[in-house]
Amino acid sequence: MPRNRNLATVPPRLRLSERVNEIKREKVESGGRLVFTLSLFISFTLSLFSCQPNRTGRLNPAAPKAAYTTTIMDVRNEALLSTVNIPVGIALADVERQINNQVNGLIYEDNTFDDDGSTPFMTKVWKRAPIGVKAGVVQGDSLFYFNVPLKIWARAGKKVLGLMQTGETSFEIDIRFATRFSIDPDWSVRTQTKAEGYEYVTKPTLRIVGFDVPITGLVSKAIDSNLGTITQALDKQVRTQIDLRTPVLRAWNLIREPYLLSDEFKTWLSVVPRRVLITPLRFEQGEIRTSIGLEGHTLTTVGPKPVVRPTTTLPDLTVVNTVKDDFRVGIIGEVTYPEIAALAQKQVVGKSFSFRDGAYSITVASLDLYGQNDNLIIKAGITGSVTGDIYLRGQPYYDPATKTVSLKNLVYDLDTKNLLQRAASWLLQGTLARTLEKNLNFPVGDQIDAVRASVQDRLRNYQLAKGVTLKGTLNEIRPDQVYLTPTALVAVVYASGKVDMKVAGLE
Repeated sequence: MPRNRNLATVPPRLRLSERVNEIKREKVESGGRLVFTLSLFISFTLSLFSCQPNRTGRLNPAAPKAAYTTTIMDVRNEALLSTVNIPVGIALADVERQINNQVNGLIYEDNTFDDDGSTPFMTKVWKRAPIGVKAGVVQGDSLFYFNVPLKIWARAGKKVLGLMQTGETSFEIDIRFATRFSIDPDWSVRTQTKAEGYEYVTKPTLRIVGFDVPITGLVSKAIDSNLGTITQALDKQVRTQIDLRTPVLRAWNLIREPYLLSDEFKTWLSVVPRRVLITPLRFEQGEIRTSIGLEGHTLTTVGPKPVVRPTTTLPDLTVVNTVKDDFRVGIIGEVTYPEIAALAQKQVVGKSFSFRDGAYSITVASLDLYGQNDNLIIKAGITGSVTGDIYLRGQPYYDPATKTVSLKNLVYDLDTKNLLQRAASWLLQGTLARTLEKNLNFPVGDQIDAVRASVQDRLRNYQLAKGVTLKGTLNEIRPDQVYLTPTALVAVVYASGKVDMKVAGLE
């Protein structure tokens, strides 16, 4: 009603009607305020109930889904590139012995006795004594020096009064050769032999019916004309006897053969060679020496012995100045999820935690663990001021100081965190997460130590076969990472060191 209106001038009936309307308006406005107040109360009450975990009063966040990007076989077959160094020493005495075993008796003969206007001549050549072999390097080239002792029989003819008269003689001579050689990618030994002169030990003499026949010149001429044939024969013998393919192929197959690292954990070490390296041949202390490197991948497998079939071929040879001797092997420590859960339950289940000076408390009643990609998911059942399940996630890592798999960056899973912020924010103080992170440790050191000790024992002086010995040391253990697989948590560490394979002698 307007303030400037004079009530005395308004008729009573009108004033009564307006008052009734005012009362109605007041009731409507009062009712509106009541409805609004009731609606606020109901909304607040509903919000309180909505902050509860569910109608039964239990925490029930969504469980993170299990997910794995790596299988146990992926971990077991993880390849590490290594080089097994094979210092090869072939004694010159072995080369000399082999050549002398092959070159014996009659090595050349010419049975023709044609009368072509010159002095008829025929000859036979035998090895008189063992062939001597030396070696050296000239202008960067590796050279074999051969001294070949020969006994020569010769028959010569001379016409006297129109009649052919013949006589024969025997004498001794030493012929010297130098052989330059190299190794082709297909493992064949390429040689190039040249004569370096000869010396008569005893000179040939021949008299026919009282005439001296100048046979020395004939013999020298015959030798000179046949030196090419002799050097070709020597090249063939060298190529046959200096056989790098056979010992390397044998080593190749031997090193591919899996051998048992740990009987307790059924762990095998396998090497899958990829290529073969070799340094230029050199001569030292009476030996032909080179370093051959088998470069390949080392694998650790668990279970039955892997089946590897011997090969009869080798990859092409790669010539390098030096061959590395670094060797790495991946050693695995494996703990299944039931084993992890059992260990974790012993460490955590039954422990109580208080918050805000004792105003709230919970007790861990159950614990379960599984993987989600790179994180370990912990499902903890709790009772006390709140009851239900909560989920935390953390990254497992191998701690070399304690030789255990531990957790870092352990935090509440996002859905659990959002729920706790509404229903029990005091639980987010971090006491529970820090305690779990500190106490959840899973030992794998015994398994890793056992495998490492087995590898070291094998490398100490392991004879793979006659004349083939494996020697080496492991001097460093370096953690790699922890893998979460569908069945187990697997810690991988690298054991690195040096490994040499000694191949001595020629069979």
